Amino acid sequence: MGGQRRRRRENQTSSADRGQWASKTEYILVVAGNVVGLGNVWRFPYLCYKNGGGAFLVPYCLFAVVCGIPLFLLETSVGQFTQEGFITSWRKLCPLAQGIGHGYFIMKLYDFSYILVQVWALFYLVFSFRSQLPWASCNNTWNTANCLGLQTLNSSNVTANQTNTTSAATEFWERRVLGMSGGIEELGSVRWELALCLLACWVICYFSIWKGVRSSGKVAYFTATFPYVMLLVLLIRGLTLPGAWDGIYFYLYPDLNRLANLQVWLEAGSQIFFSYSLTTGTLHVLGSYNDYNNNCYK
Repeated sequence: MGGQRRRRRENQTSSADRGQWASKTEYILVVAGNVVGLGNVWRFPYLCYKNGGGAFLVPYCLFAVVCGIPLFLLETSVGQFTQEGFITSWRKLCPLAQGIGHGYFIMKLYDFSYILVQVWALFYLVFSFRSQLPWASCNNTWNTANCLGLQTLNSSNVTANQTNTTSAATEFWERRVLGMSGGIEELGSVRWELALCLLACWVICYFSIWKGVRSSGKVAYFTATFPYVMLLVLLIRGLTLPGAWDGIYFYLYPDLNRLANLQVWLEAGSQIFFSYSLTTGTLHVLGSYNDYNNNCYK
């Protein structure tokens, strides 16, 4: 009993030094914003369409119950119990297990590439304020003679002989945004617009965390709710388009024969880890800023 009280006092002292979430609402918003990313917005719909539509939800929900939720609770509670980051939390539980934390750290080094996705999104956001979207037409300086605008692609005038054509959206991405060179041997020039967007994204990231959980918790009120609002707006807009229900039926109609394919189950399991941010150390860190006596089960 004496050892448990001493450990509890040490953890409470450590949490006071590191800081804590101002409220449970901030913690919930940060976690919600953490799981709404490429894993759910882009990758899940793609895998669902690829692997049998509604049938993909069977292995996905099964893995969520037997794997996703238990691991989510485990990593969150480990961070809350130890009040440490993803390396020292494992060391506190078992010194030999700190290698798991170092493995997390190596994976985090690759996460720096995700800032490029924010750069591209910011670049597209700036151009989206134009009255005429540049990726919808071929009346731009970077377009080629093989370009096909959005209206041309949607019309019935596109023949089978036009196989060497590229869409205006593809040319905007490859020629305007990336400025792709002829090959890896040609480095090309610096894309100054992307460099400025990269600087802006890093500045935003810095001021989101410069005061620790006190600033990131406040930022989460916007960053966590905005994606949900935008997804709701896109859902309502999509449902009002002609043929929307036919598209939903085609997308979600279950192909139960795909369940016999092992690859479907593998991709459902990997998507659970991707969506819940499992085995990356993020949940350890977010949970460590909770109060030691927080009801993590609830």
